[in-house]
Amino acid sequence: MLAIGNLITSIAPNYPLILGTRLIMGFASGVFWAIGVTMAMRIVPEEHVNRAAAVVMSGISIATVVGIPLGTLLESAGDWRTTFLIWSALSAVVLIAVAVTVPSLPSANAVSVREVFTLPLKNVQLRVVLIMVVFFVLGHFGAYTFVRPYLEESTSATVGFITVVLIVFGIGGAVGNFIGGHTVNKSLRGSFIVGGLIMVASLVLLLTIGANKVGVIIAMTLWGLAFGVVQLSQINMTLSAAPQQFEAAMSLNTMAYNTCIALGALIGGLFADHVGVSSVVWFAILVALAVILPSVTGRGTAPAS
Repeated sequence: MLAIGNLITSIAPNYPLILGTRLIMGFASGVFWAIGVTMAMRIVPEEHVNRAAAVVMSGISIATVVGIPLGTLLESAGDWRTTFLIWSALSAVVLIAVAVTVPSLPSANAVSVREVFTLPLKNVQLRVVLIMVVFFVLGHFGAYTFVRPYLEESTSATVGFITVVLIVFGIGGAVGNFIGGHTVNKSLRGSFIVGGLIMVASLVLLLTIGANKVGVIIAMTLWGLAFGVVQLSQINMTLSAAPQQFEAAMSLNTMAYNTCIALGALIGGLFADHVGVSSVVWFAILVALAVILPSVTGRGTAPAS
C-alpha cells in the first residue's frame, strides 16, 4: 500500500486524489504501528523486549534524520513528484525485505473488535495511558508540524538550516529511544515524567532563545531526546497496562496517536492562522498535562518486563 500509494501520489493530477491516497496510506501505517512493536518484542527473549521496542521506535528517529531532510532536499533540487516516486521504489524494496526476513507471527491473543473497544472501559490503567497519549501527541505534533514556518519567521532560516535542525532532532530522538530502553526498567513512570518535563523545557527554550540559531539547535536536540524517551515510555506503559491484550491495546494506542497527529496539526494550524506561528509552540503545553496524569494517579508505573 505504501509503494502503490506513493506511486499514485507522484502522478496524481489533482489534490483530491492525493488526499484520498494519503488517507489509505494512513490506514496502512496504522496497521503497521498496531503490530510492529509487538512483532519485535515476540522475536527476542523476554529479558530483551524493552530493547527490541527501542530498536523499532528508533526507526522513527532514523526516518526523521534521513527521510524528512532528504525529502526536503530532493524537493528543492528537483520536484515533489520525483521525491514520491523515489519513496515508492524504496517502499517496494522494504516489501521484499519483510517478505524474505520476517518470520510468521500469528497472534497469540487475538480478540474481537468489540472487545478491543471495551478494553479502556474495563481497564482503568489503560484508559489513563490512552489519555496521556492523547495529550502528549496533541502537544508534540501541534508544535512540531510548524517547526519550519516558525524558524523561517524567527530566524529567517534557510532550507539548509532547517534540514540540519531536523537531523539534530532525529538524532536526539534516536538517542532518547535507547536511553529510554534502559531507564524504563528502573522507573517507567519516572522516565515518562522526566522526558515530558524536558520536552516542555525545550519548547520554552525554543520560544525564549529561538531567534538565535545556536539556541535553536540546543532546544531541538533536547526536544528530540525527550521525545524519544517519552515515545518509548508510553508504549511500555501500554504493555504494562494490558500485558495479555497488548496487540489490541496497541491498536487503540495507534488509533489515538494517529488521530491526534491530525488534530494536533489542525489545531496548531488554527493557532498559527489566527494568533501567529509562535503561538503554536505554546500549544504544546498540553504535554505538561500528559506528564501530570501519571504523577497524580500513580498508574502505569510497572516496567514492561
